[in-house]
Amino acid sequence: MTLERAQMDWIYIVGIVLFVLGLAASIGLHEIGHLVPAKIFGVRVTQYMVGFGPTIWSKRKGETEYGVKWIPFGGYIRMIGMLPPRPGDEPGRLRRVSTGPFQGLIDSAREVAQEEVGPGDENRVFYRKKWWQKVIIMSGGPLMNFVLAFVLFAIVLMTWGLPALQPIVSPRTNTCVIPVSEKRTECKPTDQRTPAAQAGMKAGDEIVAFNGAKFATWNEATQWIRSHGAGPVKVDIIRDGKPMTLNVTLIAQDRPNLADPEKIDKAVGFLGVLATEGYEKQSLGAVAGHMVGLTGNVVRSMINLPEKMVGVWHAAFSGEERDRQGPVGVVGAGRLGGEILASQQLSTQEKLYTFVNLLAGFNLAIGVFNLLPLLPLDGGHIAGGLWEGLKRAYARVFRRPEPRHVDIAKVLPLTYVLAMVMIVMAGLLAYADLVNPIRLSG
Repeated sequence: MTLERAQMDWIYIVGIVLFVLGLAASIGLHEIGHLVPAKIFGVRVTQYMVGFGPTIWSKRKGETEYGVKWIPFGGYIRMIGMLPPRPGDEPGRLRRVSTGPFQGLIDSAREVAQEEVGPGDENRVFYRKKWWQKVIIMSGGPLMNFVLAFVLFAIVLMTWGLPALQPIVSPRTNTCVIPVSEKRTECKPTDQRTPAAQAGMKAGDEIVAFNGAKFATWNEATQWIRSHGAGPVKVDIIRDGKPMTLNVTLIAQDRPNLADPEKIDKAVGFLGVLATEGYEKQSLGAVAGHMVGLTGNVVRSMINLPEKMVGVWHAAFSGEERDRQGPVGVVGAGRLGGEILASQQLSTQEKLYTFVNLLAGFNLAIGVFNLLPLLPLDGGHIAGGLWEGLKRAYARVFRRPEPRHVDIAKVLPLTYVLAMVMIVMAGLLAYADLVNPIRLSG
């Protein structure tokens, strides 16, 4: 093994470790999102844990034990009295569950685990809280993921920006006109020179206006050129910091459609330059819009998840190519983190951009997934709180007796089924991420 290869392997491992640490921090903040409102509303929280399995470290502060466990792919807080007693049960004999999806299943079984409620704790149990307080407590975790995703996206988009074509002539620009019907990139001696080449335009020239008309984006400039058609035009450029004006005669050419490259636009104006790929910094409002768009994509991905998992199965056991737009688990995301930092094709700026973007996207996905109205996810508890609020409002309007607290224990059979499905899906994703991972390139 060469020294360079060994260094790349170490950088790859560092990338995985950094992503796992970032994920653990995200999990910790998610659980803080539950912990803080729970304490504000007076619920007794006995544990705050990042991770599952055996405990690495813990410390008790007040009535809560804070700790870290060995498996960093989850976390939970333990609140007393999340399940109301069944009719006939003693009021002081309450069961407990946690906000962690798998830990919650264990604790939620009434017959398996009981939580002793000490004297004075009767009003500190979760199920006795007002419905809107329950919703706030259980929404706090996903909300924290959304906030973290927004902050990370803001860092990326406001520091570096979004990939965008800049109105600067690229060094990859050909000096000849290659007909769209010919699948080649090299010039022939018999090829006609492009209007840009004939006018003396060079790589690095920044195009600022056509016939005095300025444009905001390269896409606007392209549309202006195409709509102008063949004919003379004055092109204002900046070369080496000095403004210049070039006289260019555009020609008519058949070119691929901007929206659908499979279609061909006939005899449109043609200059013959390629734009430089770069980044365009975004405003805070643009960050919000970007996140809204990505959230819509994540929701659509969740809807299509069963179909996508079939593709993951085939990729894992039949060797089919992995869908780069398909789901990826924690193992796969960690591998991507390693590949990003070890990549020799990306600059340092591009590595930071891609790594932070990956962590932001993962937080967004975690937030959306946890809002699904299914137990043992946070969204299932939120749905229970909203249903309780609706029942109580109905009772007030129609002067009915106040209904009992919503008992989520009634849906435990469905919870077990859904938990098993999630375990199988997580296992399949982990296996596919090991044997046939989604890679940074390829």
